[in-house]
Amino acid sequence: MLVRQNFPDRSIPDIRSAVSRELTNSPFSSRLKPGARVAIGVGSRGINNIATIVRSMVDFWKSKGAQPFIFPAMGSHGAATAEGQADVLAHYGIIEATMGCPVVSSLQVVSLGQTAEGIETFMDRNAYESDGVMLVGRVKWHTDFAGKIESGLFKMMAIGLGKFAGAQRYHTYAYKLGLEQVIRSVGRQVLASGKILGGIAILEDAHHNTAQLTAVPVEVMEQREEELLTLAKSWMGRIPMDLDILVLDEIGKNISGAGMDTKVVNRGVYGQYNPWPDAPIIERIFIRGLSNLSYGNGVGLGMADVVSDRLLDMIDWHPTRINSLTASTPAAIRTPVHFRTDRECLERFAPTVGKTDLRQVTYGWLRNSLELDVIALSENLRPQIDKNPILEVIATHPMEFDSHGNLPDLLVPTGEPVAAH
Repeated sequence: MLVRQNFPDRSIPDIRSAVSRELTNSPFSSRLKPGARVAIGVGSRGINNIATIVRSMVDFWKSKGAQPFIFPAMGSHGAATAEGQADVLAHYGIIEATMGCPVVSSLQVVSLGQTAEGIETFMDRNAYESDGVMLVGRVKWHTDFAGKIESGLFKMMAIGLGKFAGAQRYHTYAYKLGLEQVIRSVGRQVLASGKILGGIAILEDAHHNTAQLTAVPVEVMEQREEELLTLAKSWMGRIPMDLDILVLDEIGKNISGAGMDTKVVNRGVYGQYNPWPDAPIIERIFIRGLSNLSYGNGVGLGMADVVSDRLLDMIDWHPTRINSLTASTPAAIRTPVHFRTDRECLERFAPTVGKTDLRQVTYGWLRNSLELDVIALSENLRPQIDKNPILEVIATHPMEFDSHGNLPDLLVPTGEPVAAH
């Protein structure tokens, strides 16, 4: 059954006006003189409306007589190369021709000294040599840990601005200190440089719509991000019930830093099963393919129980290894059991969930862990669906395989196949 989750729609109708209003009402422009060079840091996540938001910020600064430029703030992503990181931005439509300002990508960094824990801190050299740095990032839960600050402007400032040199070092310290402590400590060291002006925090609703845009001045960044994270968590979509087998059409870095959102699928990047108490229990995960916007980065496949051979054929192991090892999460790229067809993947794993009558095995099927408004659920879940007021059955289909033994791309819009059969 195709089931719609009727999450509240919190989408902002006019993105450009919302960005302009937030920036105009903020103290940012009063802190720089006309002609100042403003560095705008942009990350690698698949944020809805990101090109519009960034262009709106560029236009704001140009209207104030500044000279903005854009730089990638994404740690080791893009295979940890300047060209790769610029290419990630280009695929989101963030290039000089569309943004109206230069896009400057480099892995060169400047040392900002050490934190109290002895962590040497780095900043992108181009950003450091500017007159002020602005960040554009989404505030949301992090896939590796739970805390009062997780993913957002503070993490981008700490790890994203540190490029490959910083990201590798910070994750090494995080292995023992915890990532939240490292993010806070390194972030405060970056703030002490005096180069950060603040940023625009993006919040998305459960439909992946841009739901709130908030200008965050540097003085209140840490406190404000805690408040925004609490709000963002309350809006996040979830799988509505426990499942024996979850099928995902795709994983990818554009979907989640861990390839798939660990707090949606209830897995840990170190291989833990169901570590998040607020998430549904998922017994087995089957991944069919890799998002084209992940550019071959297959981080996250190691959290699955079974994958298709098609997925493995799509992986570029060079960026995959760099990203996983930089983050100190080698388990996230282990190769699971894999079979040639979807039918074989499902038939081999259905008997492993502890049910002697396979007709009782429950299935859920999503395009990916980000798009949760429509989910396919097996008919034996109908009683639970009927009890949930936000769920609505919108269609029914037989779970059939094609002549190659693969599922149809049921949850994928026309013209966007997950992978060739």
